[in-house]
Amino acid sequence: MSAQHSHDHATPAPCCGAAPATPTDPVFAPGAGEQVSRIHIEQMDCPTEERLIRQRLTGMAGVGTLHFNLLQRVLSVSHLPERREAVLTAINELGFSPRLLVDDHRPEASAGKPWWPLALAGGVALLAEIVHFASGPVWLGALLALLAIALSGIDTYRKGWVALRHRTLNINALMSIAVTGAVLIGQWPEAAMVMVLFAIAEHIEARSLGRAREAISGLLALAPEQASVQLEDGSWAVRASSDVALGARVRVRPGERIALDGEVVSGRSAVNQAPITGESMPVDKQQGDPVFAGTINQNGTLEYRVTAVAGQTTLARIIHAVEQAQSDRAPTQRFVDRFAAIYTPVVCLLALLMAVLPPLLTDAGWYEWIYRALVLLVVACPCALVISTPVTIVSALAAGARRGLLIKGGVHLEQGGQIDLVALDKTGTLTEGRPVQTDFQLLAGSDADAAQQRAASLAARSDHPVSRALANANSLPLLTVDDFAALPGQGVSGLINGEHYWLGNARLAEARGLLSAMLQERLGLLEREGKSLVLLIGEDQVLALFAVADTLKRGSRDAIRQLHTLGVESIILSGDNAPTVQAIATQVGIDRAYGNLLPDDKLALIRQARARGKRVAMVGDGINDTPALAAADIGFAMAAAGSDSAIETADVALMDDDLRKLSAFISLSRRTLRVLRQNIWLALGIKAVFVALTLTGSATMWMAVFADMGVSLLVVFNGLRLLRYPL
Repeated sequence: MSAQHSHDHATPAPCCGAAPATPTDPVFAPGAGEQVSRIHIEQMDCPTEERLIRQRLTGMAGVGTLHFNLLQRVLSVSHLPERREAVLTAINELGFSPRLLVDDHRPEASAGKPWWPLALAGGVALLAEIVHFASGPVWLGALLALLAIALSGIDTYRKGWVALRHRTLNINALMSIAVTGAVLIGQWPEAAMVMVLFAIAEHIEARSLGRAREAISGLLALAPEQASVQLEDGSWAVRASSDVALGARVRVRPGERIALDGEVVSGRSAVNQAPITGESMPVDKQQGDPVFAGTINQNGTLEYRVTAVAGQTTLARIIHAVEQAQSDRAPTQRFVDRFAAIYTPVVCLLALLMAVLPPLLTDAGWYEWIYRALVLLVVACPCALVISTPVTIVSALAAGARRGLLIKGGVHLEQGGQIDLVALDKTGTLTEGRPVQTDFQLLAGSDADAAQQRAASLAARSDHPVSRALANANSLPLLTVDDFAALPGQGVSGLINGEHYWLGNARLAEARGLLSAMLQERLGLLEREGKSLVLLIGEDQVLALFAVADTLKRGSRDAIRQLHTLGVESIILSGDNAPTVQAIATQVGIDRAYGNLLPDDKLALIRQARARGKRVAMVGDGINDTPALAAADIGFAMAAAGSDSAIETADVALMDDDLRKLSAFISLSRRTLRVLRQNIWLALGIKAVFVALTLTGSATMWMAVFADMGVSLLVVFNGLRLLRYPL
């Protein structure tokens, strides 16, 4: 996916004023006859800009749904085809610079404004301070201060004017008013230094936010832009990955990254799939195995057939899914937006009353109370509060995606920390879903190989999973079976070398009068271990006993133990017979097991648990799990790598089969909730302290700028720590 060229303009202030209490955007879909345009707006990165654009576009003829992704600065708007230019013009009239994104292209990262004007402005402001303290000419201090304000604050004034013109308040408007007021009351040096400090803090914050923006899009760089493709004449040539067609044959050498999703057609190698699945160990690949774009081929040359073009690979779908997730407001963010919408006007009104009432009602001086009101205006913007939530959520989403956890929205990220019960399907979730032979006992005769060969020969004629497990249990050549017959509910029979053999369950042995008490005891022991039993029977005796069982997935025991360590209960919901389900539960340490369940039974148990006040997660991989997955607070899809449906529908997709990612997700969620609460209390606490200091006359405008921008930087850095959180 190529990037869209960006304008050469100043980096916007990443702070916000009164945030609109807008609801979470619905699933985005154009109306009849409409098309969707994705527009990159470099200056749009907080709810104040969103509100301006929403007010301007809502109700325009031919314009439908608006969907904002503030962190990526992208507006998706549905409209009639002929109204695209009108939309771009309307946005441009607001003082923004809209750029149309074609197809699924992403905007280039802005280089931001250079440091040197800020450094020069800081030096000039410092000279103004020196002139003031040295009792130099007032005109010289004023001239230096105005020069410093011009060098550092033109963008702030421009954005502040746009906000005020549209009857809204953001940090630019508040800073513009405060600095202008300080100039008018003769505080030249302080006005200059305050504007310079604000511009520097804004520059640092913009660069910090860039890290959050790039956390997701940076995953895209994992896929190489070129691939070695076989041409029609059999030769090989390097082509742009975006030009490689579906079904093309691509070669990847050791040490190279795989450019596109595909299926191996030649070669063997180990592939590091950590960028997609988060697996720590390389996975062996051979003919017929899938490979994914962005993964690393390690020790052998592979040739593969392309199964997904650029833009449709698993990696691209992961990035797209997380970008959609980050644009949906989490519950905490919706609360913050509603709070900010009330907080800023209230504090601004308080500043106005502070400037006017004390001088009118008492003998207090106008100068002192106007200065206090200007300080309060700087404190009024809830920058840190508004910006802390999306940065924290996006950092957590990126941290999860890098480790094979695809989280489909902030709401699921927040709910995950409150999960106290995990329900798991058995087959394909806790177990591999492929039965294998686990036991063999020779009961009569002395030739074990002959007994296994006869059983495999009979089993190979059946398509039952247990029969397939016996047929694949050894490499002995299969014998010819004559007069093969299926015995419903019992097994199969046939002639091998002229002798009659039967292969089936205990009911078959009982029907032939060969089920002795000793044999029943042996069968009971194995059945209590959750194993399916098969008997090889001759004309007058039982020759051999076979046991088949579904094997546990790697890490299942560790996963359940980790859940219990986090205080989370676990249950199995399975359609298999109760003894088998209980045996698996005992092996992995699960609290309770329910077997013989239909899909509606699973759904009922999930609803019962929620009715008891439990926060329930459901983990499954099959269609029969869909009702329960939908009813749970969070639905987890297993092994989603390469699966369109899992990535599209799951609340959380585990990109590999490692159930230990469940505890990793819960831990990440709890950590995210802690950081969100820390940021909210930091922002509110420091704001409250400085409002109190301002009311008592103890705060200066310098202190207010340090408080406002300092806490903004603090919460941004705190949120970005999640990018390095170990799972």
